[in-house]
Amino acid sequence: MSKLKFILSGGGTGGHIYPAIAIANELKLRFPDADFLFVGAKDKMEMQKVPQAGYKIEGLWIAGLQRKLTMQNLMFPLKLISSLAKARKIIKQFKPNVVIGTGGFASGPLLQMANSMNIPTLIQEQNSYPGITNNLLSKKANSICVAYENLERFFPAAKIVFTGNPVRQDLLNVETKRQEGINYFKLDAKKKTLLILGGSLGARRVNQLIEKELDFLVKTGVQVFWQCGKLYYEDYKKYNSKNAQPETHNPQLVTVVSFIDRMDLIYAAADFVISRAGASSVSELCLVGKPTIFIPSPNVAEDHQTKNAKAIVDKKGAILLKETELDEKFETVFTDLISNENLQHELSQNIKKLAKPNATKDIVEQIIKLIK
Repeated sequence: MSKLKFILSGGGTGGHIYPAIAIANELKLRFPDADFLFVGAKDKMEMQKVPQAGYKIEGLWIAGLQRKLTMQNLMFPLKLISSLAKARKIIKQFKPNVVIGTGGFASGPLLQMANSMNIPTLIQEQNSYPGITNNLLSKKANSICVAYENLERFFPAAKIVFTGNPVRQDLLNVETKRQEGINYFKLDAKKKTLLILGGSLGARRVNQLIEKELDFLVKTGVQVFWQCGKLYYEDYKKYNSKNAQPETHNPQLVTVVSFIDRMDLIYAAADFVISRAGASSVSELCLVGKPTIFIPSPNVAEDHQTKNAKAIVDKKGAILLKETELDEKFETVFTDLISNENLQHELSQNIKKLAKPNATKDIVEQIIKLIK
């Protein structure tokens, strides 16, 4: 067999980029001599993150449609034509065996062109409610790997493979790393730890909630590890225990960070989690099995975070609080959670049942079937 070649496209957010990188890494393990090329959207975060992971990337001049009439929308047809032309040129020059899309603006033109050139394509859909791009691409894609059940409403049933989302492999055995995590993040081993996750950029409403409820949280006896995101760190770093601010009754109990470099260790150390409900976060939390309160972002396409969270909540695997309910319900819900060990155990056991630890390997098996 001649050297295999794979093109992958996923971008705009970490939720599209990291699954694509995980798939490429697994393919590289199976086929060490294979060539890889990523295709992303110019000026989006994949243009930095993919080279950092050791892969080449080409950028397309593409962006999504805005919900209101803007100059960007008027430029969309031109950008789409330009991106389709460049995608065709990239495919002709690189000659891939398979093209893989994990979502994001660039995957649309790339997979559309691959389909028209009769090159096998695979879509990996992270969410419980697919976006427009994957919906359109699914009609000609050869295989569609999904992370949630009941997606026959959106995709041709014969093409669907229920694999789950690719997740970091270092999360597979976090229960063995608890003491290491406590030591690494300088936490108090005698106290329960509440982990707050708002994504790499941060979540404004979640941060506002934690700022407002910080005294309440500390009074409950937990220590707070608050990942506020790089956009908000300057606003909230004053609450960090290292700064010994008097805003809380016991300032030693609050750690504020913009970014977490060892997710495996902080998950290992955490006892409770408050998180957004992006697809990657939900998949990771299923794997680590900690009692979780999801606060979905209502500002994403098709409100898919609420649907992601609901898929877990409907199986009694987590608690869902909408942003509109936070002021009224948060303190009651959190108090119930930390004071009820039976509830904690039930949530942990049920969310773990939904984990798909072999997702990346299963997706790669589907890709291998398409190689020609």
